[in-house]
Amino acid sequence: MTEIVIFLEDIDPVVFFGTNNTLLDKIRTFFPKIKILSRGNELKCLGEESEITLFAEKFNELIDYYRKYNRIEEQDIEKYLTDPEHMRTASSGDFEQILVFGTSGKPVRARTVNQLVLVNDYRENDLIIAEGPAGTGKTYTSIALAVRALKDREVKRIVLTRPAVEAGERLGFLPGDMKEKLDPYLQPLYDALHDMIPFKKLETWLEDETIQIAPLAFMRGRTLESAFVILDEAQNATISQLKMFLTRMGVNSKFIMTGDSTQIDLPKKSESGLLQAMRILRGIEGVSVIKFDERDIVRHKLVKKIVKAYEEEENGK
Repeated sequence: MTEIVIFLEDIDPVVFFGTNNTLLDKIRTFFPKIKILSRGNELKCLGEESEITLFAEKFNELIDYYRKYNRIEEQDIEKYLTDPEHMRTASSGDFEQILVFGTSGKPVRARTVNQLVLVNDYRENDLIIAEGPAGTGKTYTSIALAVRALKDREVKRIVLTRPAVEAGERLGFLPGDMKEKLDPYLQPLYDALHDMIPFKKLETWLEDETIQIAPLAFMRGRTLESAFVILDEAQNATISQLKMFLTRMGVNSKFIMTGDSTQIDLPKKSESGLLQAMRILRGIEGVSVIKFDERDIVRHKLVKKIVKAYEEEENGK
C-alpha cells in the first residue's frame, strides 16, 4: 500500500472540495479503491501504487484547471475524469480570446475595439499609454493582462500605483496609519484584482509582495525588473513624477499608464505629465499610445451620454 499527501497551496479547500465535500465525494466515486481523507488544505490518500499514481496525476490536473478558470463544478469533474480530452479542448477555440477567468469563472476578454488594440499592442510594446474617458475599461483590461502575465510566469510580480492627488493635504486627517489612509483611494485596483484572483491566492500574493499596490510617491528610487507595472489615474501625475515613474523601468518589464485627460485634479492642467508623455513619446519604437473614446464605454448606457454631454459643453456646443 502507498500513502501520499497532497497540499492545496493558496486554494480555499471549502471552494475546491465543495460545500460539505460534495465535489470531493464526486472525485471519490471515480477512485473507489483509494481511501481519501481531507483535513483543511491537506488530502491524505491510501491505496495501491498504480492507483495512487493515476489519482495524483488526475487530481493535480484538476487543481491546474481550477487555477486557470477560477472555478470547478461537478460537471467539470465528471467530464474530465470520463473524457481525458476535456481539459485540452476546454482551452481551445474561443477561449484563446480570453485574458483571464474571473473568480466566479466568468471570462474576462477585450470587449471593445480599443480594448482589443490594447491587448494586441501589449505583445509588441513595453510601454503603453491608454488615455480616454471613465468607464472604457482601460485599467480593468490592463490588470487582466497583468494577472495573465503573472500566471503565465512572463513576469515575477505586479506593481499597481496611483498618484495620491485627490487626498492632498486632507490625507493627514484620515484615521489610521499610512496604509489605512491610502487603501480607500487605491480601492478600485483592489476591486479589479478581487474580480480576477481567488481571495486566498490574492491574500498570499499581497502578503509576499508578488502583487504590490502603492501610491506613486513610493516608486522613487526603485528599479522594477521582471514586473508588470500599471500607473492608474496618470493624468494626476505631474511632469516630474511621470518622468520619475517611467525611468523605473527595468529589464523584462511591461509598463502601462492609464488616465483621463478630462479629469485632471492638479492645480494647473498644463502640469499633467500624461499630456506631455502622450505628446513626446508617441512614435518611439516600443511605445504605444491608444486613445479611448465614448464608444469604448462599457458601464451603464447613461455614462456614454454623460461623457458626450460634458464634451459638448467643454467644446462650446
